[in-house]
Amino acid sequence: MKIKSSIYLALLLGIFSACATTTGTSSENPLVPQSKEEVAQVINKANTYWQETNPDHGWAFWDVAAYHTGNMEAYKVTKNEDFRQYSEAWAEKNEWMGAKSPDKASWKYKYGETDDHVLFGDWQIAFQTYIDLYNLDKEKDEKKIARAREVMEYQMTTPNNDYWHWADGLYMVMPVMTKLYKTTGNEQYLEKLYDYYRYADSVMYDPEEQLYYRDARYVYPKHKSASGKKDFWARGDGWVFAGLAKVLQDMPKDAPHREFFVERYKSMAEAINKSQQPEGYWTRSILDPEFAPGPETSGTAFFTYGLLWGINNGYLDKEKYLPAAAKGYNYLTTVALQPSGKVGYVQPIGERAIPGQVVDANSTSNFGVGAFLLAASEMYRYVDKN
Repeated sequence: MKIKSSIYLALLLGIFSACATTTGTSSENPLVPQSKEEVAQVINKANTYWQETNPDHGWAFWDVAAYHTGNMEAYKVTKNEDFRQYSEAWAEKNEWMGAKSPDKASWKYKYGETDDHVLFGDWQIAFQTYIDLYNLDKEKDEKKIARAREVMEYQMTTPNNDYWHWADGLYMVMPVMTKLYKTTGNEQYLEKLYDYYRYADSVMYDPEEQLYYRDARYVYPKHKSASGKKDFWARGDGWVFAGLAKVLQDMPKDAPHREFFVERYKSMAEAINKSQQPEGYWTRSILDPEFAPGPETSGTAFFTYGLLWGINNGYLDKEKYLPAAAKGYNYLTTVALQPSGKVGYVQPIGERAIPGQVVDANSTSNFGVGAFLLAASEMYRYVDKN
């Protein structure tokens, strides 16, 4: 595959720079940063640029809310108070709510961007950040999680299990369930998490490839890439893989269905590890690089985060998976991250790999920055431990 010579140059410079010093973590992999301070500089550069160029806090819908999930991880490792305050101000603006309808009889969960789509997962991802902020609050202000509990506890009283019918939804809401379990001790969150996930499995999971289609419309052979291959969208599988890591982080070790989630996470890691491009990124159609060639940051960042999380927490073998994680991080910091602090090569909002779509250094978006911050924060933790 041909990519721009400037991208090759940036990747080579990243490798050269990493090899230039022989101390610290470089002895195990030359692409691993030398210190947590080096990683913190990357986090601060990218996140400060985003926050300074986006001073107006947006709505609580998925795209903005996904950024905040990364921002909160950046705060946890750097303790940069500006980061926490940015999310707090966003939460206050949105009244610690997702979709705002008070009328439960009108609540919907199919796709929708209006305030009556309270049960639609793209409105529920905001609860992740509200819960994180609540947990940081010494006074434990219950207003911060009141709407999250109201919505999710109502949802769990319904007989429906088909709430998560698209891959993105697994990242949006699975971690809400485990975070609320940790906060409340209500085991129903874990049972419903399993029930909802099994439905998602039934419509999107490919056991042969151990990857997820974006939704039922893209299942092979009904849908194929241009060359007739299975078409797994990188950001879609990135949502799932990152969501599984977040779930396992908060799920108790003795949870009844924990091994099911561990198995899914590990099998995805295997598939992801095999499909990385030599330059460190994953293409938009994971198993058909020529379908939509070239770098893409959001999927790559989610995969890098998920692999590093598994290494850091003892689920993935470091010798096997660190090379892919390190190459992913090298791509993110030497190609995706621009000198200004802009995170580029983020595929715009969509749901599939699109041949011919322009994705370049100027292509950025809130959710892509959030994914970048997740990956960088997990690399910080790795370097800090090693």
